[in-house]
Formats: sequence, structure tokens, C-alpha cells
Amino acid sequence: MAFGTNIRTYFEGTWHEGDVAVMRAADHGIWQGSSVFDGARLFDGLVPDLDLHCARVNRSAEALMITPTVDAAEMVEIAREGLRKYAPDAAVYVRPMYWAVDGSELGVAPQSNSTRFALCLEEVAMPAADKSTTVTTTQFRRPVLANNVCNAKAGCLYPNNARMLVEAQRKGFGNALACDAMGNLAESATANVFLVRDGVAFTPIANGTFLAGITRARHIANMRAAGMEVHEAVLTLDDVRKADEVFLSGNFAKVTPVTAFDDVQYGDNPVTKRIRELYWDWAVSQPL
Repeated sequence: MAFGTNIRTYFEGTWHEGDVAVMRAADHGIWQGSSVFDGARLFDGLVPDLDLHCARVNRSAEALMITPTVDAAEMVEIAREGLRKYAPDAAVYVRPMYWAVDGSELGVAPQSNSTRFALCLEEVAMPAADKSTTVTTTQFRRPVLANNVCNAKAGCLYPNNARMLVEAQRKGFGNALACDAMGNLAESATANVFLVRDGVAFTPIANGTFLAGITRARHIANMRAAGMEVHEAVLTLDDVRKADEVFLSGNFAKVTPVTAFDDVQYGDNPVTKRIRELYWDWAVSQPL
């Protein structure tokens, strides 16, 4: 998915300039969907939580029965080596990924210890601090662990997200709020979601239907460290309608204010702005 510029690809033990081909026609990952990835961000000379993203891609691989082949600490060093080629002020999307090469004797299941790894760096600007979106409902829901790999950042999950986004776009909105199988709020089509009411923040409790993100956890920790009240709870779409503020939380933009949910409009977002400031302050405080 090339949506930026200045791409560098680590594959088969070395760095390559550009968006090089890494997957073969008969690789299990291309025809049976056994692929996982993760995403970190370089911005303002910072790469916050890079170690956590690298560790998670290994857990995602294990969830899809793909054997991880690169230690998380080694992955961090590979990423940092590649990032040194970029300008000091560059914003870069960092994507480590695995896919299975061969199928097992079962065919559909991947073979153990038959894995390929790549790491893609792609220069993509950070969204502006005031970049916002609007959200609507979607007919599509998040799966449960019994019928999909909700405990992994897996490529096979994203067509469902794409259906949500296309539906939302056709309705004139930027994103969709997805419910779980019980009809409770889970997340948006692309990121976790937070609500704010009377100065208190709420986010859906992790129930196995969505990936509770690294950036989501960072926001919760930052808010609590600052003395702010935040709760993980069972939430409904009616809770969204009654909120004073809504924002999305994800690695790509960190914080995205929501200005409208269907016909409900949200005004100023002071808590959302504060949470964004807390994140940037925390990121600056971390070792480079």
C-alpha cells in the first residue's frame, strides 16, 4: 500500500531503495491471507513506542500460526538503521510485517518455520493538529475471536474495515463507528475511539472483538498520570450521541477530533486538545 513517498524496504537481510517486490505468487500469505503487520511513526525526530509495535507484530504472527523470525529488539535496530537515511524533519510510517511462505499438510494452515519478514519505511506527513473527521454508523460489525483473529493486526481483518469506510463515505462521512456482536461500541473502522462527558474520558473496554491499541493505552496512561479521569467501559452508540467530545486514537495520527456523529454536532474540544498535548509532551520525554 504505497500512499507516501521515499520508500525504503528491508528484505532478506538488507535495505533496498523503493517499493520492491517481496511476495511470490505461490506464497501462502498471498493466497491464504496469512499475513500480519504493525505500524509505528517517526515524527519530530521521535519514534514513540517502536519497541511495543515490534513486539506486537511478533504476537500477531503467533496468533496466525506464523513463526516469528526476528526478535523485537533486533527489529527496532533494523528500523532505526533505515530511518537514519531520512531527513531530520521527515515523518515516516514504519511497517514491520510477516507472511507465511508454505502451507502445511493441511493446505489452508501455514507451515511452521516457513516465514518471510520485511520492514517498509514510507514518508507520510503527520495530519495537522486540527485535522478532524466525521463519523456515522455502519451495518458491518467487528468479529469475535471465535470467528476471526481479533487478537492480531492481520491483513485478513482489513476488508471488513474497508467495507465500513466505503459505506461511511457513501453516506458523506469520513469514518464509521463499529459495534461488536452484542451491539455495543467497539471502535471506528480505522482506530480506537474515546468519548468525553463532563470532563471525564471513556473508551470501550477491551472485550476481544477489537485490537486495544498501543496508542490507546498510552493515552490512558498519560491521562491518569496527569490526574484526569478515564474509564474503560461498555458503551453504546447512544453514549456517543450524549458525549461532549469524541476523538479517535491510532498510531497514524495519534489523536483525531470528531466534529459530528450523524446529525449530532460537537463543538470545541478542550479535553481532546489536552490529550494530544499530553501525548506530544510524553513523546518528547522519551529516549531517542
